[in-house]
Parts: sequence; structure tokens; C-alpha cells
Amino acid sequence: MATAVPAERDAVAGAFAEPAREVRLPGVTLHCPDAAYDLLAAGVGPALAAASVSAALTAAALDGTPYGLVVSAGIAGGFPPEAPVGSLVVADEITAADLGAESPQSPGGFLPVTELGFGTVTHRPPKSLVREVSAATGARTGAVLTVSTVTGTAARAAVLRARHPGALAEAMEGFGVAEAAAAHGTPVLEIRAVSNPVGPRDRAAWRIGEALAALTAAFGKLAPVLESWNPHDHHE
Repeated sequence: MATAVPAERDAVAGAFAEPAREVRLPGVTLHCPDAAYDLLAAGVGPALAAASVSAALTAAALDGTPYGLVVSAGIAGGFPPEAPVGSLVVADEITAADLGAESPQSPGGFLPVTELGFGTVTHRPPKSLVREVSAATGARTGAVLTVSTVTGTAARAAVLRARHPGALAEAMEGFGVAEAAAAHGTPVLEIRAVSNPVGPRDRAAWRIGEALAALTAAFGKLAPVLESWNPHDHHE
């Protein structure tokens, strides 16, 4: 399970009864509160998140114990009114919202990198797992956008909604985590607790503590789902 910062990692760890032990790997440190799960504060932004998660996946594969699932978790901005502060969102699409090129001739003035003939901009978690996680946690289901620059204006929020009508939240790491997982052939999931609305930047209105508490509660309900889910039984 990969978060951006230690506070998010610790919120996830709070769902487990046992204290976490540390396992130091080249470039990353895993926190292991349970034999079935490893937690990683992978860093802020898609590039560092991808590098850190890839390091953990490579180490596990070399050790002969490859991971069966990678979970990107943390807090996020939510698009109102569909994803209000305090709600949970599970991604049915993990999309890089600003990976591409500006193009005045294109609708919305933007071309995703796929239309330039490169790479991908969207990863889709297993549908059955998304359904089970949503049912267990009460999380809303929709696209979670990955951005390199957090939205700070109403105009930018409107642009993102126009380009991605199904988006419920934005964060900074999911696509990077998903890219690393895809490179290792590992399924990915992203779940977020909403701490603030996407739009004008108002730190005083953020509810980070409430979102972290919601993350802890979510993972308390999520653990049985992850334990029972077998990626080899789902061909999606």
C-alpha cells in the first residue's frame, strides 16, 4: 500500500492492531504492520511515487515473494458536489490529467499524450475489486485524476471537469503508482479520502484530520476484502 507522506501511511497503519516493523530496502523503507501487507510512504508526485513503488516491487520479485496487488491510498481533493469533504472515493479509472501537450486547435486546448502517439494516460483497476471495495467502505466510484500541480482556481477545476466528466477527485501519485504496477504486471487500486474541494486554494477550509480518520476507518473495512480477493480468479 503506497501513500505519499508518512501521515497518510500512519493513518492506514492505524487500521491494524499490530505495531509496524521497518524493513529497509535500497531507496525505500517499508512499514509492515501485518504479515499480509506492506506500507510505503512513496513520496509526493507521480515520478517519485513510481520510482519508490517500482523499487519495492522489484525487491519483492527478487525475493521470490511478488506482490499480488498495489494500493495507492491517501487524501485528495474532491470535485463537489459528487465527492464532498469527508467522503471516500475508489477509482474505476486512474488518469494522468496533465500528461500531454497544449493545442489551441484541440477541444479544450489540450492533447493527451496518447493522441501524440505515446504511452497511456489511464489505468483501470479490476472492476470486481472496485465493486467490492465500494460496497465494503461506502466509497463513491469514479475517476481519480493524477496532477503534477494541485488545482487552485475555479477556472482550472472547471477545465478538468470538462475534460474528465467522470472525475471525482484529484491527487498527485495514483498514476505513477499505477505505471509501476503495470510494469510489473501487478493489479492496482486507488482509494482516497477527500480533505478539501477541488478549486480555489483555501488551506483554512481543509479537513485533513477528518480525511485521515476516514482513511483509517476505510482500511479497517477494506482488509477483509483484500484478503479474500484473488487476482488469479479475476480476468478483467
